[in-house]
Amino acid sequence: MMSRLPEKIPFALEHFESLPDSADVRLPVLIGLYGCSAATIWRNVKSGRIPAPRKLSPGCTTWNVGELRAARDK
Repeated sequence: MMSRLPEKIPFALEHFESLPDSADVRLPVLIGLYGCSAATIWRNVKSGRIPAPRKLSPGCTTWNVGELRAARDK
């Protein structure tokens, strides 16, 4: 039986409250912040519960910290 090692918590998730509103975070931070899967994050984006991300490049999608805080505090 293989045991699973705990995944490292992203720095941005550990320090989310101290990040400036202008900062951007990636999907692993949202997964930890909301405590759900990537598929659920994307469903919530589609429904408007989580703000839409920004596409910085073909392989880099980010969310604005200020927008996430505003949506969380609604």
